Amino acid sequence: MAALVAAAPFCQARPLAARRSRRSGATAAGAPVWCQAEQAAEPAAPALGRRTLLSAGLALGAAAAAQPALPAHANRPLSAEWEVVDLPIEKDVLLLDIAFTGSDPNHGFLLGSRQTLLETFDGGKTWARRTVQAAQDEGFNFRFNSISFNGDEGWIVGKPAILLHTTDGGKTWERIPLSAKLPGAPVLVTALAGPGSAEMTTDQGAIYVTSNGAMNWTAAVQETVDATLNRVISSGISGASYYEGSFSNISRNPAGDYVAVSSRGNFFMTWQPGQTYWRPHNRPSTRRLQNMGYTPDNKIWLTTKGGDIYYVDASGEGKFGQAKVNSRGFGILDIKFVNDKLGYACGGSGSLFKTEDGGQSWKREKAADQLAANLYELVFTPAGLGFVLGNDGVLLRRIGQA
Repeated sequence: MAALVAAAPFCQARPLAARRSRRSGATAAGAPVWCQAEQAAEPAAPALGRRTLLSAGLALGAAAAAQPALPAHANRPLSAEWEVVDLPIEKDVLLLDIAFTGSDPNHGFLLGSRQTLLETFDGGKTWARRTVQAAQDEGFNFRFNSISFNGDEGWIVGKPAILLHTTDGGKTWERIPLSAKLPGAPVLVTALAGPGSAEMTTDQGAIYVTSNGAMNWTAAVQETVDATLNRVISSGISGASYYEGSFSNISRNPAGDYVAVSSRGNFFMTWQPGQTYWRPHNRPSTRRLQNMGYTPDNKIWLTTKGGDIYYVDASGEGKFGQAKVNSRGFGILDIKFVNDKLGYACGGSGSLFKTEDGGQSWKREKAADQLAANLYELVFTPAGLGFVLGNDGVLLRRIGQA
């Protein structure tokens, strides 16, 4: 794959007047579409059996996407700190991200596979299903991967490659075409400060930035990950020769630094603004990497298959320290911190942990063991809301304060 060009736009740019005409009601593909609530249907047939974490969001047919939404019922307490939220979705939907608008901390959206888009106005206590007609025009069964807001301006990306944009808090969503030459599938979008500003990242490590509402994008990384690894194949990076061209997980901190796990989990890579290419690093043990992210003091946390947790400085080159956690052998799939001391970790087979010492030691939330689901994503908002996402349509909401 050829190296990326710094200023080359990958979206199909249009004159500003054309974009405005579509906002005024033209029927072009990029026209704004009202996001409408679906009517609750009668209860559907029993949900499918439990699927694995990865298969839950893949290979789902378009026919399945047409099934009616299930009516939501009452939430049920899981513990003094968490409740299980009943959602109007089929259980085989894989939930993938949550974000709340900047203008109303209780107004947010929940994304998932099968074009799932849910909306809440009460801080996530209840959710209603929404549809975006612009995401249905081509007959694809999109997997919505990531959502982000700055004020009432929001962005959604998904797979097959799709980009949705709103400027009114999600009342309307406009679809913005992406080039077929985009390297990889969009997996992460971040709304940046300033109108029309966002950063989009693909599973092949391409990072693009826009400041004019996606009319043009600029490549932040000047070399593909494949090209980088071809140069460093003999530099002592274990497993680089087995790289399959994509990342399994990508995380971004507020400063715009990235850390990513290779597709096979045998090494990781970091990138900071201003660098021309991703930098590969060896993993700290023989166990495969599971996921990575950032702590409040800008260290990198790292989890392995088997449930180990490590920390290293932001460069990825320092000495790794290991945390105390009794994971019972289940992989830890995500870690998020509420503040410098308080944090949570989640993982396979309903594993849920809490730390109150900045991640040095972790205590298991035993009540979560009853959940027949893998818990793989944690989200905490500036307003103090907290959620855990799991397969089989599991959503936990934090109801108690530490």
